[in-house]
Amino acid sequence: MKKIFLLLLLLTTGCSDALLEKPKSLASEIFYNTDAEVKAAVNAIYGPMRADNALSINYPAQLEGLADYGDSRGSQMAVSLYQGLDNTNINRVGVIWDNFYQSIRNANLVIANVPKATAISEANKAAFLGEAKFLRSLLYFALVRNWNGVPLRTEANMTIYDVARSSVAEVYELILSDALAAEASLPDTPAEIGRPSKWAAKTLLSEIYLYQENYKASAAKAKEVIDSGKYALVEVSQSEDFQKIYGPEVVNTAEEIFYFKYSRQQGFGLVSYAHRKTAQYNYYGPGGVYAQYTDSTTNSVIKNWSGKDLRKAHILYNVDIGLGKSSCLYRKFRDPAATNYGAGNDYPWYRYADLLLFHAEAEARSNQTPTEAALESLNKVHRRAYGYPSNTVSAVDLKRTDYNLTSFIDKVVEERGYETMYEGKRWLDLKRLGIAKQRILEVKKIVVADKHMLWPIPSSEILYNKLLTAENQNPGY
Repeated sequence: MKKIFLLLLLLTTGCSDALLEKPKSLASEIFYNTDAEVKAAVNAIYGPMRADNALSINYPAQLEGLADYGDSRGSQMAVSLYQGLDNTNINRVGVIWDNFYQSIRNANLVIANVPKATAISEANKAAFLGEAKFLRSLLYFALVRNWNGVPLRTEANMTIYDVARSSVAEVYELILSDALAAEASLPDTPAEIGRPSKWAAKTLLSEIYLYQENYKASAAKAKEVIDSGKYALVEVSQSEDFQKIYGPEVVNTAEEIFYFKYSRQQGFGLVSYAHRKTAQYNYYGPGGVYAQYTDSTTNSVIKNWSGKDLRKAHILYNVDIGLGKSSCLYRKFRDPAATNYGAGNDYPWYRYADLLLFHAEAEARSNQTPTEAALESLNKVHRRAYGYPSNTVSAVDLKRTDYNLTSFIDKVVEERGYETMYEGKRWLDLKRLGIAKQRILEVKKIVVADKHMLWPIPSSEILYNKLLTAENQNPGY
């Protein structure tokens, strides 16, 4: 079952190379003509963005080193010093940029050519275009949050290399336009496991609206997903039950809205950004890096985390890797049978838990008070964390009378920090909320340098894009 998406991934990599390296060798009027040909072109979008040196290792690793609940070590130590990236990590974020833009280029090829296809139905054209626009929206959303304004490369200018940086507002205009188009044309049910549906597009829109502080729209999109009845939290009664969500053999769950699918096969696996094989434990096959870690006594986020929360025991385990007996490693994505660069765990870009917490925050903000609906969305995630049925009133329920708007948002932020730990989402949340510097100072006693709030534009862009010079670089680099 886990191999269902493997054929898609095989097609992805093969087509990606062709589309990126020799685009002029393709007769586009022929190649984009049938369902099979268009599907292969759409598959090619996934290749660069989920590759070993992009999403499956560099992207989440860079973001996890910035979170308030943990630190990076070794060659990634500079990430957690918050004074700007060193050359090694500048190169790593440069790889993310390059790979994301390669996927954007592949999406642009689909968007430009599919409307001209003659041997494919209009319904299928719409679905393929929706998928391409969903992925392009997702990618630009990642880029703008980490770099601010970036060059906008679309089907209209994809043959032009020299493209100036657009403003943040202009980037969001494209992100929103693509996400709305995807919502309108994606199918109700994914064509295959691992592909987006219109509900994934609505979830993306809910988060986009959160960033734009359009809380009413964010809450409305989230509620559409909730009311659809398409998704549910996976119920747990003990910490190891969370493996039913994150385990390497899991194919799909009721909680999955949009995931990047991986396999143990070489080149198609989730590359763990903190290998976990030690003399005492074997949570990951190859093992030995320990790039991200935390401490159960010195980090207040971890220290104050209730031991009754089943997520804590599932995610963290104490092991002395030379940093003391209270140091902890992460085991959320564990695969003892993993090969080198080949873990079978999938990467959860959007889970139903994400959507519920989007709704809790947006619903409360749009009403200027924690409503019963906002509280119920938060309580569903909270109940499940403590082993109670998520849809039933429980002994651990949070009570509306205990919160005003500010304290309720703080609680949502805390819950999301625990729920998405080690998924590369925490730092982006802290930045959106405007509390990143405050949290790092409170928890780690470090003053974050302004330059550390954004990633540097890579030299590959500065050197070859004539409309981007060193003067256009993000501050401090």
